[in-house]
Amino acid sequence: MKGKDFIITGLQSWDIPIGSNAIDIAKQIAVDNRVLYVNSPLDMMTMYRNKPTAETRRRLQVLKKHREPLRQVSKNLWVLDFPFYIWSINGLPDGFLFDVFNKTNNRKIFKYTKKVADELGFQNPVHFIDNDIYRSFYSKEILKPALSVYYRRDNVQPYAYWKKHAVRLEPKLIRKSDLVVCNSPQLAAYAANFNQQSNDVGQGVDLSAYDPAIPFSIPADLKKIPSPRIGYIGDINSMRLDANLIYELAKSKPSYSFVLIGPEDKVFTSHQLHSLKNVYFTGSIAKNKVPEYMSALDVCLNPQLVNEITIGNYPRKVDEYLALGKPVIATRTKTMELFSDHVYLCSSLKEYDAAVEKALKENTEENRNGRIRFARSHSWENNVHAIYNQIEKYLK
Repeated sequence: MKGKDFIITGLQSWDIPIGSNAIDIAKQIAVDNRVLYVNSPLDMMTMYRNKPTAETRRRLQVLKKHREPLRQVSKNLWVLDFPFYIWSINGLPDGFLFDVFNKTNNRKIFKYTKKVADELGFQNPVHFIDNDIYRSFYSKEILKPALSVYYRRDNVQPYAYWKKHAVRLEPKLIRKSDLVVCNSPQLAAYAANFNQQSNDVGQGVDLSAYDPAIPFSIPADLKKIPSPRIGYIGDINSMRLDANLIYELAKSKPSYSFVLIGPEDKVFTSHQLHSLKNVYFTGSIAKNKVPEYMSALDVCLNPQLVNEITIGNYPRKVDEYLALGKPVIATRTKTMELFSDHVYLCSSLKEYDAAVEKALKENTEENRNGRIRFARSHSWENNVHAIYNQIEKYLK
């Protein structure tokens, strides 16, 4: 697909310091098409109650007229920030009152977006909605795009911010979108209940930093930790990770080192994991250090809790682990079955215990190369082509 115009409503700010599906998709689409990436406008509560962050700082500067709303970041790619704020409405009761204020916010957002898109000469744009249930709910009626595509990359309904209104509104947004694309079979199966034009397009991952040919050095804080190092890298979050499973696994293998790399939530900081001598917490590390730390692990883990948040989740970190050729052990879910030829999938402590031994024993050059090839097939180029295929199929 070439020469088209895309407007992408980003749930995550372009300036967010961590990885973002919508941003990576925008960059890939912009190789052959024009893209306007629309940052969410700040609401009043964020403006006045929260301290500026890397994610909000530029939007605040635009609000104060210190920067221009529109910036061009590459030949075919523009990012739009809004010179105004919107109402903070999430605390309103679900129903009529929320809908009135949400429609007001939507009008403000998309009238301005349409004005900027027209000034850029955009014609018949495709609107790609990145899981943005509230701020893009009325976008189709206001923006009137050639095609409205809802991208469901996460089940956000169980989260505190979303649960009050998203349970009612997300099915409605799915139903009125022309096309729905999802990054896992479970997310697509849910969407298909409301829109038959719902498809799993898989996941893309930027693996440019995860090159097994790079001679990574072992970080100083891991050098003193004895091998074998069995580790996890990412947010150490009790809504997603099974703390008790990790504890029992580490306790059953006192001669192995278990390394947890990343920021902990309150449940983990107070968990009895901290009482085990063979469990090590490194704290947060810089994003550009992740491949270096990952390379120092002998076996990589993704010990998820199985719940409504994780059941359809596509874990990008597993592709990153595999891209470095690492043996990987993960909790079995339907989505993880996609990795079954290259990942040890487990449903119990006993299976995890056995998988650690197998992962260390079977870490052959042939298996290592197979993992790398498999991970490399999940490129953003391939993922965006899958999205293009669904768009073209719908238009035909």
